[in-house]
Amino acid sequence: MKVAIVGLPKAGKTTIFNALTQNKAEVATYSTSLTPNIGMAKVPDSRLSKLEDVFRPKKTVPAEVNYVDIAGPLKAFGGEGIGGEFLNYLTTADALLQVVRAFEDGELPHPEGSVDPNRDIATLDLELTFSDLAIIERRLDRLEASLKGAKASERGQYTKEQVLLQKIKAGLDQDTPVRQQDLTEEELKALSNYQFLTAKPMLVALNIGEEQVSQASQLEDKVKSAYPQFAVIALCGKLEMELSQLSDHEAKEFREAMGLTSPALHRVIDLSYQLLGLISFFTTASSELRAWTIHGGTIAPKAAGKVHSDMERGFIRAEVISYDDLERCGNLAEARKRGLLKTEGRNYVIQDGDIVTFLFHV
Repeated sequence: MKVAIVGLPKAGKTTIFNALTQNKAEVATYSTSLTPNIGMAKVPDSRLSKLEDVFRPKKTVPAEVNYVDIAGPLKAFGGEGIGGEFLNYLTTADALLQVVRAFEDGELPHPEGSVDPNRDIATLDLELTFSDLAIIERRLDRLEASLKGAKASERGQYTKEQVLLQKIKAGLDQDTPVRQQDLTEEELKALSNYQFLTAKPMLVALNIGEEQVSQASQLEDKVKSAYPQFAVIALCGKLEMELSQLSDHEAKEFREAMGLTSPALHRVIDLSYQLLGLISFFTTASSELRAWTIHGGTIAPKAAGKVHSDMERGFIRAEVISYDDLERCGNLAEARKRGLLKTEGRNYVIQDGDIVTFLFHV
């Protein structure tokens, strides 16, 4: 999973990036440099430690989330808008994490003169809309030129694409992002190659001050009421960044003292998985326990392809046991004895927590 961190100047994007990835990227005044901060976070999953007790692997590999933090030349702040290399970073992301400033800091004035999360969300939404509209307008111009010299066999396809893009454009002109437009599965599939930014799932990270930590849930609710289409999490980026640099034991003590239930990373990843409809399954081949991330509804051969393309091409069957069943049995021998280790075919849909051994031929 790849998540691009976006937001307005001085919102704390790099601070949040450091908190999520345990990196130490320079936190400085807003820059329009297109050199991104790229980091990775291991997906916390308590099931892995229990599976280690069962399988005693030599190596355990959690699933990963890749984060990209990049400052963009936004139109609202005198830049050229989203395009070029900046657009390339965003279009390759599975989801966008929008950092929205809710903290006050007299030494770091908000570029708009005041702190207003709802206004800032609307401003960035407009930037994303401008980007999508520019892509549509360029494509419509090319389609119009292509239709003039098109063969009869080509006109139907060009016209169908033209009508769909005009429909999307009309919605964007009315401030309706692609993700909220009433589109069929066929239309969504036809649009997938465009990677429209307003079609991408959005998670809003409300960056609050330390003095606001006790009000986090109320601040979340306030933004959710204005933007119910977004998943929202309130967190103190500065505090979480400092805690991410401590040992797990020290960080846990500090969190307990401040009444924080879990690291921001855990909550952000949980919400990201929900937003994207993702689940995890596990494999235990070659003395390695590994977690894999797939979309819910993925059938066994496709899941095997995540491990290795040869497994998908030569898929024969899968031996599957659910995590809950294995935990109750304590080991595979007992699970097999109870008939809980099952053999599944090509149409089996992988479930969250499945432990799978794929059988295949090359």
